[in-house]
Amino acid sequence: MVAKKLQENIKIDAELCTGCGRCSEVCPVDAIEGEEGKPQSVNVAKCVMCGQCVQICSAYDSPFEQYATSRSQRLKERNMPIVKEPLFAAYHGDFFKVKKRLADKKQFSMVQCAPAVRVSLAEEFGMPLGSLVPGKMVAALKRLGFTRVYDTNFAADLTIMEEGSELVKRITEGGSLPMFTSCCPAWVKFVENEYPELIDHLSSCKSPQQMAGSMFKTYGASVDGVDAREVYSVAIMPCTCKKFEANRPEMKSSGYQDVDAVLTTRELAYLIKEAAIDFNALPEESFDKPLGMYSGAGTIFGVTGGVMEAAIRTAYELITKEPIENVNVTSVRGEQGVRKVTLDTGALKLKTVVVSGLKNVIPILEDIQRGKADFHFMEVMTCPAGCISGGGQPKMLLPVDGRKAYENRKSSTYQHDEEQRYRKSHENPEIQDIYQKFLGEPLGHKSHKLLHTHYKPSR
Repeated sequence: MVAKKLQENIKIDAELCTGCGRCSEVCPVDAIEGEEGKPQSVNVAKCVMCGQCVQICSAYDSPFEQYATSRSQRLKERNMPIVKEPLFAAYHGDFFKVKKRLADKKQFSMVQCAPAVRVSLAEEFGMPLGSLVPGKMVAALKRLGFTRVYDTNFAADLTIMEEGSELVKRITEGGSLPMFTSCCPAWVKFVENEYPELIDHLSSCKSPQQMAGSMFKTYGASVDGVDAREVYSVAIMPCTCKKFEANRPEMKSSGYQDVDAVLTTRELAYLIKEAAIDFNALPEESFDKPLGMYSGAGTIFGVTGGVMEAAIRTAYELITKEPIENVNVTSVRGEQGVRKVTLDTGALKLKTVVVSGLKNVIPILEDIQRGKADFHFMEVMTCPAGCISGGGQPKMLLPVDGRKAYENRKSSTYQHDEEQRYRKSHENPEIQDIYQKFLGEPLGHKSHKLLHTHYKPSR
């Protein structure tokens, strides 16, 4: 599956497709079309680029078959380096673009790493499923030549500051309710495609990836005394749709494209392998500051229910002015499906909904349209277990391996949360500092300009 441009859809390699229908079964928006037993195609108008078809595809270039397209040509078309693995499904990425920029020693590069990457990257190097390796990941990125290794988790904390404040404002002062999370770009695109009349329900907050990109080319650039135009901003993501998101025309708050390139977890592994870096032997190294410090709340964004739990940890204290009794809001944790949780804050019973899987959200959206929704806040993740099961994650061929990987990645994510000194986004000292020195206050003029955006119908 190959997309010719980042703005285009994931595509199916007709020469390799057997028409087994597995991709059609997992597509949350019924974008896969074709007769059984024949090559399938992707309906671009429907596709939200979640990449679940890429994850499940089992057709590959067999060494016992002859094809019209050579392996070397196929690699070139997919913008992939020479790899020993079978070629199943892929997409045009930024591998060679990033590699070329890193080779320029005058380049001032900043890279961010999504929370789901640190619990999956090691699988590409033979380590146990779900191995937690933030320190080795940082060490690898520094050896690849990145000038600053920052963290999307910091921006996840920033997201909670803005999103939590936005939720409280909508509840107390009026606004479209229920409010939807806006961290998952495939979910946002689904609303734009299929439910444009509900766009106002989306939080105006950018995703953590885009908040980080904006901060890199403004605050981060000022910290290092470089001009924003000199900063090359790269994001390491578990998600194929993040490439599309980075190229949205709205994402230029810094005055430039906030995120210049997105590499998936698999693409980062390709870079590390091609550079002959012994990942398993790397030491533990730390993220750079100030944009690399994060709380446990930022970490759990990678699992379904994580954004909701992180938001509750902060929103509860914004509403009650008192510490939350237990930061482990286990009632919102789980797997694919719908969970409804009411949090008693004294003056308000905060009603929330957590949805994993787009097909599961459709009945709820229909209720909202009919005026039957009785809740305040909804998290939606397109992929079955959240970002840890994203389309750009290490590929699992057997369903049993996939289930085990998701379980282990989730367990490692919550372990990482428990290990953090700070468990709530608003307690992160660097978050407090950036508001004091640069942003002002949540929902203020500067934060609105740099950290918020707008969405529009795609049709």
